[in-house]
Amino acid sequence: MKVLVIGPGAREHALAAALSRDPQVDAVIAAPGNPGIGLICETRPLDSTDPQAAVALAEELDVDLVVVGPEAPLVAGVADALRAASFPVFGPGQEAATLEGSKAYAKEVMEAAGVPTAEAVAATTADEAAAALDRFGAPYVVKADGLAAGKGVVVTDDRAAALAHAESCLSVSDRVVIEDYLDGPEVSLFVLCDGTTAVPLEPAQDFKRIGDGDSGPNTGGMGAYSPLPWAPAGMVEQIVTRVAQPVVDEMARRGSPFIGLLYCGLALTSRGLRVIEFNVRFGDPETQSVLARLQSPLAQVLLAAAEGRLGDFPALEWSEDASVTVVMAAQNYPEAPRTGDPIAGLEEAGALEGVMILHAGTTSSPDGEMITAGGRVLSVVATGPSLADARDRAYEAVSLISWDGEQHRTDIARGAAEGAVVVPGQQTKERS
Repeated sequence: MKVLVIGPGAREHALAAALSRDPQVDAVIAAPGNPGIGLICETRPLDSTDPQAAVALAEELDVDLVVVGPEAPLVAGVADALRAASFPVFGPGQEAATLEGSKAYAKEVMEAAGVPTAEAVAATTADEAAAALDRFGAPYVVKADGLAAGKGVVVTDDRAAALAHAESCLSVSDRVVIEDYLDGPEVSLFVLCDGTTAVPLEPAQDFKRIGDGDSGPNTGGMGAYSPLPWAPAGMVEQIVTRVAQPVVDEMARRGSPFIGLLYCGLALTSRGLRVIEFNVRFGDPETQSVLARLQSPLAQVLLAAAEGRLGDFPALEWSEDASVTVVMAAQNYPEAPRTGDPIAGLEEAGALEGVMILHAGTTSSPDGEMITAGGRVLSVVATGPSLADARDRAYEAVSLISWDGEQHRTDIARGAAEGAVVVPGQQTKERS
């Protein structure tokens, strides 16, 4: 099997690595890829949001499966064009991708499907936004309606800051979503979908804010871990039954079958399970931790989803090891990150047992030196028999890597490893 992975980041690096482990895969090609991905498979240049360019590359390579990583190509209709050219594609079509492309559309689908979520208002003016902020009260939750690379959400007790973000969103879009705040720990669950069937992966938890203790502005994600030993019994089954399957059924009813990865971002609140958001692709950095634990052949299960055969695929198999991902970011991220800084220590860190270094924002200098080229530069992924062991390995690797201005959180998975994560209304589980 020959697989084309579309996308340039750490998520695509993790996908390429996992696909390469599938015994039925003969070749993985990433487009456009990045220097780290280029160390494990072939890369090709590609404007990933150009549907016809993606089709031309798939035809040139004569691939058996296309996996679309980022949200922008999906919203641009790349999966539709590839399917029209008769390629099996793991990734939803343009209309189904609107579940991520528009927060207001996602709310509409959830209401139609009876999915529990936060009460929300889609405001079209600053006055409407201000009224919604006053209606819900602090903490204020303000979401850009369109794609924002994981940085379109502001959660704050500062009403002026919340209104300023709403007005900023309205300056580039015709609406902004104001929501009621959801308490309780957050959960990320990836669900494979073939238009009819929904099959969950293992849950994870990510860390959105830039600083320790969930301080500072939101980012695309500063780290993640899996599994969640504190998760209530039956949580995954409940999410599939109450959230994922109803959405798959509703999208089919609308004539836009969802084929690909439905990312369910949820909060376990004092009032029960509530959806925070949907994404329509593997989430970064949770993908890195989840795929590090998957033992089933990834290419075969993604092909089954693309071809509508998930219901016949064997149950997925998982390692009992834990996985922790720590994101290393450039100076000034998530604002305008500084780039061009040489990166030291990659080989030493990558040689540690149970450690994998995935590239996101890197490039090669003219003399072949690896340098920073984006906000989130690397994902350091480590596995171990417990979360504490995986954390120790991840942070040992982080300590060996350096560049000027590098920043990372020091508390990824700490609360979970120490048994400090509390689900409202439930006893905290002891950590294994």
